[in-house]
Amino acid sequence: MKVLSYNLNGVRSAISKGLADYLKEENADVVCFQETKAQPEQIDTSLFWDAGYPHCFFHSAQKKGYSGVAILSKVQPDRVVIGMNNHKYDNEGRVIRADFGNFSVLCVYVPSGSMGDTRQGFKMEFLADFLPYLIELRKECPNLLICGDFNICHKPIDINHPERHNNMSGFLPEERAWFDQLVESGFIDTFREFDQSAERYSWWNYRTFARDRNLGWRIDYHLVAPSLRGSLMGAQIHDNIVHSDHCPVSAILNL
Repeated sequence: MKVLSYNLNGVRSAISKGLADYLKEENADVVCFQETKAQPEQIDTSLFWDAGYPHCFFHSAQKKGYSGVAILSKVQPDRVVIGMNNHKYDNEGRVIRADFGNFSVLCVYVPSGSMGDTRQGFKMEFLADFLPYLIELRKECPNLLICGDFNICHKPIDINHPERHNNMSGFLPEERAWFDQLVESGFIDTFREFDQSAERYSWWNYRTFARDRNLGWRIDYHLVAPSLRGSLMGAQIHDNIVHSDHCPVSAILNL
């Protein structure tokens, strides 16, 4: 099974840039979107059906044009769970999960703290609640894959010029310490299981034309529960794909 994750920075914008054709070509089994920035009725799902995804599930923010996550699938999931049963976060469209037999895919869009202290505080609250939620969920869904935009670079190798970013949201010591806890709890960063090279990024700042110089951040991940380590077959950053300021990332498992 190939699971693709992609922060679109607006699904309608990405569609206008050829997203549906790309999905058809990439041919993943499950596709997870973050930052859809649209209500379900604003999305032409027929384009996704034509691309091979008849099963489309959206969790939009109450605030229009903001946040939002989605899961597209070639096969009908046994169960789809919207949100994490916490209105504070669910109002922003942060989490959606699909269960396929004994395998579960959770798509998350972790809040950004780059807009100031208030949103950084909200981000840290989310992280503090999200980790115990995942640990508890793993009891119910032991074969759990989490993918999405975490808005955190875990290690210096995951960001350009780390010495310049120590005081920036996304690379703060407390955020990286939270990611350490996530890994220490057993979750596995799939990309680093296969690739330890530097300068492999998934997001670049539009405003500074950072992509042209590959001055990026790796903030998009697939993480799997320990029970899935033996099933991992590959993981990839598709940095040649451009519909967004992010690029898609994927993981392949033998289930």
